[in-house]
Amino acid sequence: MSATPLADPNSQAVPVASPTASPAVPEIGWRRPRLTPTLAEVYRSVPISGATWWRKALAFAGPGYLVAVGYMDPGNWATDLAGGSAFGYRLLSVIVLSNLMAVLLQGLASKLGIVTGRDLAQACRDHYSKPVVWSLWIICELAIAACDLAEVIGSAIALNLLFGIPMPVGVVLTALDVLLVLYLQHRGVRLLEALVIALIATIGISFLFEILISRPSIAGIAHGLLPRPEIVRNPEMLYIAIGILGATVMPHNLYLHSSIVQTRRYAESAEGKREVYATRSSIRRLR
Repeated sequence: MSATPLADPNSQAVPVASPTASPAVPEIGWRRPRLTPTLAEVYRSVPISGATWWRKALAFAGPGYLVAVGYMDPGNWATDLAGGSAFGYRLLSVIVLSNLMAVLLQGLASKLGIVTGRDLAQACRDHYSKPVVWSLWIICELAIAACDLAEVIGSAIALNLLFGIPMPVGVVLTALDVLLVLYLQHRGVRLLEALVIALIATIGISFLFEILISRPSIAGIAHGLLPRPEIVRNPEMLYIAIGILGATVMPHNLYLHSSIVQTRRYAESAEGKREVYATRSSIRRLR
């Protein structure tokens, strides 16, 4: 799933304030005022109800599952399969460290969205100068195109291997799949989250079945969790380790998380934002 790209410097802003309001003034620390809500069609569309911690946690679980999809892409599977087939459990420490780094960055992305009311793209637009914004936008668009190319071709190959569907037809079906997801987003973010949770559950059950039939070595796993100098000394091992790191710490998921967290309707006071961030942090620790 591709994240929202950096805001087009020429895009038209959707004012948050009323048309009769005075011109917005940038907040302290920002070059430009916040004018455009992120994901306007679903912005603050999900109310946070319930006095108990569990009900609030469940209300914020949906964005977490949408972000989790980004860690189940073919890039992760390809690098992990390559590392496991070539080096066994010896690169598990790289996977653990990469995930810890991703947790840190995801926490910062969610805090950015909650505290500032901007996603990462809007924060770049409102903080940096015009030349920097244009450069970031172009780089981001190229990165999204490269990422989508791999996803589309990978899906077409999968459909060909599983069902014998010709590659061109598989590419068209994948494109229609993307349009379907965009349609569901306009029907409500909760419907999209339900679809994603169902897909994640399917992948989780498949992985559990694979673990049961493969019977991994517990001792080998424990030994592989220990970092070793061999990883940086062996060029082939280092190459795959860098691929694992790049497939885990993915920038487009940071754009997504800082944006999707704002679909929840929470109090925009300092106390309300602290409560929301504490709830989100607790959910991440439970995972």
